Amino acid sequence: MSNEKEKMVTAITSMEDDFAKWYTDIVKKADLIDYSSVRGCMILRPYGYAIWELIQQQLDARFKASGHENVYMPMFIPESLLQKEKEHVEGFAPEVAWVTHGGEEKLTERLCVRPTSETLFCEHYANIIHSYRDLPKLYNQWCSVVRWEKTTRPFLRSLEFLWQEGHTVHATAKEAEEETISQLNEYADFCEKVLAMPVIKGQKTEKEKFAGAKQTYTIESLMHDGKALQSGTSHNFGDSFAKAFGIQYTDKDNTLKYVHETSWGVSTRLIGGLIMVHSDNNGLVLPPKVAPIQAIIIPIMPKKEGVLEKAEEIKAILSKICRVRLDNTDKSPGWKYSEYEMKGVPLRIELGPRDIEKGQAILVRRDTREKTIINLSEIGEEVLKLLEKIQTELLEKARKHRDTKTSTAKSMEEFKEILKTNQGFIKAMWCENEECENTIKEETGATARCMPFEQENISDVCVCCGKPAKKMIIWGKAY
Repeated sequence: MSNEKEKMVTAITSMEDDFAKWYTDIVKKADLIDYSSVRGCMILRPYGYAIWELIQQQLDARFKASGHENVYMPMFIPESLLQKEKEHVEGFAPEVAWVTHGGEEKLTERLCVRPTSETLFCEHYANIIHSYRDLPKLYNQWCSVVRWEKTTRPFLRSLEFLWQEGHTVHATAKEAEEETISQLNEYADFCEKVLAMPVIKGQKTEKEKFAGAKQTYTIESLMHDGKALQSGTSHNFGDSFAKAFGIQYTDKDNTLKYVHETSWGVSTRLIGGLIMVHSDNNGLVLPPKVAPIQAIIIPIMPKKEGVLEKAEEIKAILSKICRVRLDNTDKSPGWKYSEYEMKGVPLRIELGPRDIEKGQAILVRRDTREKTIINLSEIGEEVLKLLEKIQTELLEKARKHRDTKTSTAKSMEEFKEILKTNQGFIKAMWCENEECENTIKEETGATARCMPFEQENISDVCVCCGKPAKKMIIWGKAY
């Protein structure tokens, strides 16, 4: 093994020196992605895709448990269909990619490569919904979408990305609002219990809401560097899309009524969030519930009699309770430690001839590097216990970090000073005037992340203009 190769495994830019470079180092050196020949498009490598699969599987199970069904819509949207909902189109116009030719022939109508699928679902719903008996329709699709971003970064913002988009239709406004909030709560619960990412739930301002929506709700998380990440959104469309697309049903009283719609989604952006919430200067740190490898067995002196046999035996025991791998390659133990540390494997199991003699193994946590000596007879129980502990403590650590970087501001002077000294979430009152929202963004670079459901009365006046205010906003610079 060359020194150059060893350096490649361990070298990573410190997040304190250059956070953007630290992030890029991790996504590349942990083998999550590779860059493609198309600007802003990424190749999800097996390890990166495995994380997405675990997110997908667990979310999908939750959706199905609440009665949602998976469908698949076409990738292309005719321009005339996209134009039906004017506000929605205007919101996405700068990011739309167009297909103008099929083979060598110019198309009579341009086709949009879906940036989102509201219009496709609406067209379909208009065709299949006729009676109150057809409602509700609770659909979801897993797919990729394309948005022609000017500035890109792996997972956080790319031209093409993977996501799920739920699209549901309901008989009443009340049912649609309940669905919108229910799915937001599902996302929040998933982020905290599975991804160990604490979030704040709230409503977007009029300026920040999704194009065409009546209300947009969001979950916002905070990264290591004090920047916010919009981690999931849920939209109540009311009946605006229904009126644009003529989606009506005959109610029990034999009158025609418009349906009420919702839309909600999360994407591979969650992987970017995972990296920036949990990882450190040694590489990726993964919560066990989304770690492709939860435990790695490293045999020490594997050529010694009985070492590999015992390692295989332990692997067989652990494979029944977790995602375990045995590395029996001829790389040195030090190389393996660095490699799996970089990949964020939650638990390392070291096993050598002396350990076998004593009937023990050494368990090493990735997040704290804490070592525990355990009896081989109890390895299944101990591994399970440690994985659960890591999952819990990662959430606690992330929550503590967020709380430490959450401040309150009663004036613009305080607001600006906080951004200089402790960048993070800022709680401040707002008069609900968009001019003040714009002023804050222009002067500080911070945007209104959400109007949190859990409101606090910090003061009686707007942080910007000093006029009466009753709404608290979570502000922050964001990805």
